[in-house]
Amino acid sequence: MKPTRIIIFAKAPQPGFAKTRLIPALGAESAAELARQMLFNTLHEALAADIGAVELCVTPEINQAAWQGIRLPAGIEIFAQGEGDLGARLARASERALENAEPVLLIGTDCVEMSGTLLRAAAQALREQDVIIYCTDDGGYALLGLRKYSPFLFSDMPWSTDAVAGTTIARIGQLGWSVHVGQMLHDVDEPQDLKHLPDRWRLHVKA
Repeated sequence: MKPTRIIIFAKAPQPGFAKTRLIPALGAESAAELARQMLFNTLHEALAADIGAVELCVTPEINQAAWQGIRLPAGIEIFAQGEGDLGARLARASERALENAEPVLLIGTDCVEMSGTLLRAAAQALREQDVIIYCTDDGGYALLGLRKYSPFLFSDMPWSTDAVAGTTIARIGQLGWSVHVGQMLHDVDEPQDLKHLPDRWRLHVKA
């Protein structure tokens, strides 16, 4: 199978910066600790997928104090997300990968169901489709796989609303591209989402 690049978008897991919507339920320190667990779990699963390069696309830049003391695993490439809204950051990263003729899977660190098995299945499906999307129950998406690039998928999007996935799928149709919609997944962003955490993690979360 042709290598597929996995690009993981992540904030530095620091108190008051990552998982801020969970602070009312967990406190800033525990919310940041959960963000750190989710980051490392996602990195582990991406490397375990073994389908191509694994890239961590970070904010702030990796040389900033927010990343000091965070020992990232070997074997990953690190890029800065850069400026602009989420759409601008996703567009830059996907365009860069696709310019190098690498199919790409764009993911975050919020989905605890993300696994090496799921990533391999997505990469396999992307061999037959132009786009793969795994939607989340809050109306967003946890994974977007691309074999083609268009800024239309990222510009003027209603980010952080329940219209993101639907708008993205509609735009894929407008482009005339083929798409596969994968299984529904769950992000952990809000206090009511904590029920989706695996049992092994709940011991470490002081809800």
